[in-house]
Amino acid sequence: MALLQRVFANLCESWFQLHRRFPPTLLDEMAAAVAEGERTHLGEVRVAVESRLAPLAVLEGLDAATRARQVFGQLGIWDTEHNNGVLVYVLLAEHRIEIVADRGIARHVTPEEWAATCTHMRDAYARGQWREGSLQGIADVHALLRRHFPGDGNSRPDELPDRPVLL
Repeated sequence: MALLQRVFANLCESWFQLHRRFPPTLLDEMAAAVAEGERTHLGEVRVAVESRLAPLAVLEGLDAATRARQVFGQLGIWDTEHNNGVLVYVLLAEHRIEIVADRGIARHVTPEEWAATCTHMRDAYARGQWREGSLQGIADVHALLRRHFPGDGNSRPDELPDRPVLL
């Protein structure tokens, strides 16, 4: 997406529909899906949905990937005991989805595996299936974490909040 298109998208796209697309009932379902999935592997999952970026920040070079890394830090996802946090970041205005994994996970899960999850979500969102896309994306992340970091059957502390954050 060209710079001026990105600025326009962050000014005018349907970012204002954040609460309609992600109502409290969907956030509840997503939180439950995160919590349920975390019982099956050793990872910690967070979801953040941002309506738009500040147009001046876009002009200064901020993009979705950089913003996702910022949010990863701001939410303290890097601060898990085993460096096993994963952020699913959605930027509504630009129709972008980014996944940021902490170093304990990033060295085992390939970028292509994360990209497939992003594609599934983006395709569902393009069809207006916000619930389905979100829940499938969470399920895909859990499937990858189960494959690479299976649970040991013991309960462990939940280090990060399960409820998605709207920015």
